[in-house]
Amino acid sequence: MRTAQISRKTAETDIQLTLNLDGTGESAIDTGCGFLNHMLVLFSRHGRFDLSVVCKGDTDVDDHHSVEDVGIVLGQAFAQALGDKRGIVRYGSMMLPMDEALMLTALDFSGRSTLCYDVSIPTEKVGAFDCQLVEEFWLGFARNANCTLHIRQLAGSNSHHIIEGMFKSAGRTLRQAVTIDPAFADEIPSTKGVL
Repeated sequence: MRTAQISRKTAETDIQLTLNLDGTGESAIDTGCGFLNHMLVLFSRHGRFDLSVVCKGDTDVDDHHSVEDVGIVLGQAFAQALGDKRGIVRYGSMMLPMDEALMLTALDFSGRSTLCYDVSIPTEKVGAFDCQLVEEFWLGFARNANCTLHIRQLAGSNSHHIIEGMFKSAGRTLRQAVTIDPAFADEIPSTKGVL
């Protein structure tokens, strides 16, 4: 089974995360940030990843460190679980409607960490959640998963729908990319021979 277990402790956060790429979408999420919890449950279910996250962070300051660091650790977990990436499809993409919002995500486990983020969230906050932190989460993820990740908003006027559509789309995109292609199960999906 393709699994990962990551522990990361800094002066700002203490995170324990487990990931099973070949799961059923079960999750147990406690990041200290209710909105991020909700997004990760959706991400897990739509990607069919089994995901457990516990984060104790300095939320008395704000949610920034917790959100960013959970993105970092989730990216590290994908990198660990994929190993040398032998047999994976490598690429994934999804255009996902969430009511009036339409979100596009595309990903390549290229070994080159890049985030291209073209999203305009109309409000500063969803409840108590600072919408600027969404980009920080995905930046931390892309850098540590060593992937190229494009996130583009094609339509949307409701902040919650835009962000929710993004997390659902990303989960489904990752599911495609990490799937083992039976025809190439013993091959690295690159002419370079390494990713």
